[in-house]
Parts: sequence; C-alpha cells; structure tokens
Amino acid sequence: MKVQLVRADISDAKEIHAMQIESFRELLEKYRDYDTSPASESVEKVEARLKQDFTYYYFICTGTQKVGAVRVIDPKEQGKNKRISPIFIIPDFRGRGIAQEAMRLCEETHGSENWELDTILQEPGNCHLYEKMGYRQTGRTEVINERLTLVFYEKRKN
Repeated sequence: MKVQLVRADISDAKEIHAMQIESFRELLEKYRDYDTSPASESVEKVEARLKQDFTYYYFICTGTQKVGAVRVIDPKEQGKNKRISPIFIIPDFRGRGIAQEAMRLCEETHGSENWELDTILQEPGNCHLYEKMGYRQTGRTEVINERLTLVFYEKRKN
C-alpha cells in the first residue's frame, strides 16, 4: 500500500479536527485525559497551529483516501529538535504500517536527525512503533492522571 503525505493548509482545519477527534476518541474514553487529549481540542486550536510558520500538517493518504494526519513542528534551527505532535490514523486503517511509513516520509522531508515525541506509556503498541522507528525513551515521564502517564522519546541519528 503506497502511503503519501499531502500538505494541509488553513482551509483543511475542520477536516483535520474531525479526523483527530475520530482517531483519539477511544483513548479519551479510556484514559479520561480531557485537558490533554487531541480528541478534546477545539478546531480553533488546530487553526492556530496551522498558522504557525514552524508547523507542517500533512494528511496521510493511501491512494486518494485520507486515512490520518501528522503535525511536524520544525523550527529549522541547528540543534533544535523537530517534533511529531500529533500523528493519527483513523481506526479503520490501523495496523497496516501506515503510521510507520508516514513517519519515514516525515523524516525524508524534514531530515532524519533530532526528533522528539511523546506517547501514552500504557499503550504498548504506540511505544513499540516509536521504538521500532529508532526513538529512545529520554527517561522523562509526566503523570496526567491515575490512568495515564506520558513517556517522552527522542531520535538523534538515523
């Protein structure tokens, strides 16, 4: 299955927001992280991010179908990490290697060194994906509530 990234712009905010809610709804219900979950963000927050000159939103596509999205924060400064926050695949398309390929394409576009991200420690599938992609835990965690802890990752060199 061929995966490609298609750059989004401000006119795509509502579509990205709807896909984000669909993609994170199950995790929001499971962990009840109402203050931090992408499923509880407003469309205005997505719009504000799209207006940032260091933010790149991409639809993740297979053929002509949009199956998810990824936000890359790239300050384009030597020594500054790039960040993935968030990346998501809508439920019907998970488990097919699409997120892995999307991350590879992000690195191809923005450079393969100095990346960071965070994920839910209690979601071993997410942790496995990022570790498989060469990310290593930094040792930093952040307890969000009694159900959820964020774990932070970085990737230095390919």
